[in-house]
Amino acid sequence: MQRLFSTFPNGWPGCGLWVLRVTCGAPALVVGAAMFRGWPVDWVLWISLFSCLTAALILAGLWTPFAASCHAILQGVLAFAGEAFAPTQLILALIGVSLVMLGPGSWSIDARLYGRKRIDLGDP
Repeated sequence: MQRLFSTFPNGWPGCGLWVLRVTCGAPALVVGAAMFRGWPVDWVLWISLFSCLTAALILAGLWTPFAASCHAILQGVLAFAGEAFAPTQLILALIGVSLVMLGPGSWSIDARLYGRKRIDLGDP
């Protein structure tokens, strides 16, 4: 993960990336959970499960580039797959693409796992 992003920004840029993650993940989680009701079709169940999984990973900031790219592909397909064009899914796909390019920020699990570490070597 360190190779993908030079830094995990903190402060206002980190807050902006957190807001971007919430803006992308929360609606997708709500829509994915709402798809469970009233749809007996098997493929819709798998799409909603995958949408909820990617949204939860994005909200937590865990494996953000992978989760956001899967999320962007899924939402892009959903935007053009129905009878009518769905601009909400297209917006969520574009936010996912921006998360792939920008990274998770310092307020994420990725930053805790893969961020810069400080190693203090004491006096020998």
